[in-house]
Amino acid sequence: MSYSVGEVARLAGVTVRTLHHYDEIGLLSPGERTVAGYRRYTEPDLERLQQVLFYRELGFSLEEIAVILDEPGADPMTHLRRQHELLRRRIGRLEEMRTAVERAMEAHTMGIDLTPQERFEVFGEFDPDQYADEARERWGGTEAFEQSRARTARYTKDDWKTITGEAGEITAAFAAAYAEGAPADGDRARQIAERHRAHITRWFYDCTYEIHKGLAEMYVGDPRFAANYENVAAGLSHYVRDAIRANADHAA
Repeated sequence: MSYSVGEVARLAGVTVRTLHHYDEIGLLSPGERTVAGYRRYTEPDLERLQQVLFYRELGFSLEEIAVILDEPGADPMTHLRRQHELLRRRIGRLEEMRTAVERAMEAHTMGIDLTPQERFEVFGEFDPDQYADEARERWGGTEAFEQSRARTARYTKDDWKTITGEAGEITAAFAAAYAEGAPADGDRARQIAERHRAHITRWFYDCTYEIHKGLAEMYVGDPRFAANYENVAAGLSHYVRDAIRANADHAA
């Protein structure tokens, strides 16, 4: 069975002009011709065209494809193995690109669309991106998460500097109360805890007392968050947790 140039063009999704060009440069010449000189493509021709189009999709030039297809001793399995390896590499690269784009999207959504210099100026060595995927996995779809994304998407570098500055002042207040022996369930510590809750509500989402207590447990249970307080003073994370608990109980 053989096919006309128009039929092959439709089957392969290319133009007749493309097939004529492939014939002219010797990349794909039809195996048959009619008495009138019209091109007729055979099954082996279609197989070669498939290989041509595949290598083109992988970014090879027509000259490179000609060399590959005319390689002595190359059989269909050789091409399949080569194409499989090329695809595997491309998929790996695309996965890397997808991950990079998703991280950039998440950072932008979380309102952290800053230059590297600005990010360091605001956050220092802390990298907010490292928690973005986990936050989405833990709380994605919740009202608090969506509220936080909507708010932070509008924040500028100055907003983030204000946020991190206020957070630092609250941590310093906790540390001072802890160092001076103020009880975690006393008025002073509870007032700082309420200030902490109000800070979250103002900048991120409506932080209820129950949510606040849940965060307090994370500050102790997750070493990464505990370090934010333990690096200031040993035992401070537990003090903050107890103060938040006491404030919630007092409010109730």
